[in-house]
Amino acid sequence: MGVTQPVFVVDAFADAPFKGNPAAVVPLSEHRSDEWMQSVAREMNLSETAFVDMSTQHGVKPLRWFTPVAEVDLCGHATLATAHVLGGLQRFSTRSGELQCSATGDGWIEMDFPADPPNRVGPMDWNATLPGIPVMSAWRGVSDFLVEVGSSHEVRRLEPALDAIARLESRGLIVTARSDVDGADFVSRCFYPSMGIPEDPVTGSAHCTLASFWSPRLGRTQLVGDQLSRRTGRVRVRVDGDRVHLAGQAVTVLRGDFVDL
Repeated sequence: MGVTQPVFVVDAFADAPFKGNPAAVVPLSEHRSDEWMQSVAREMNLSETAFVDMSTQHGVKPLRWFTPVAEVDLCGHATLATAHVLGGLQRFSTRSGELQCSATGDGWIEMDFPADPPNRVGPMDWNATLPGIPVMSAWRGVSDFLVEVGSSHEVRRLEPALDAIARLESRGLIVTARSDVDGADFVSRCFYPSMGIPEDPVTGSAHCTLASFWSPRLGRTQLVGDQLSRRTGRVRVRVDGDRVHLAGQAVTVLRGDFVDL
């Protein structure tokens, strides 16, 4: 057997296996090329694979995220998964600045992310993108378009045209509405076909936009969002100026090694 590289698969924003959003976590003990990391992400074939540089035992650790087709600037669920694998309290340096994670004491991990207040966009024809779903308003954050629809039921039943979403000049599309679910304030679904992810099960980074959108409308800085994908997931959000604190649970479902890489 040759040199091995540990890898973990973690269900993030989940309180039990096979829920939430699975992410691979690769703790690196030596330098790896961008091409190698992209190949590993393609092999794992999950929405994101996180690569964390473990050469710094104390202090800020470099963290990067790759989908099967590209590197991304920010990924909440893979950050949560990485903090879970490493034991909770962590500081990471990323393409979106420094991110800090800490255990809340009740089995959740809270992440300190940049807020993303979206700006309202002008008239757009959403009929081809969301057939049969009236759009109440449309917005644009740093990475994604966000559209508000009339009800949680519409969020659940929508069948978007993924080819139309892939043509948007954005990372993807967030669809949201007020919640009809006990314990949640808003619901969402998120689609990223141009990034190789038709529908993301639970999207931490999208909640930087969702928290900034819903907080002024609901008049509170602490909210709970449910993402209504097939796997489902719950995210606690807390808006604090230009930061959004995202909290979730996580479960490790697989530990293994790549061999001879």
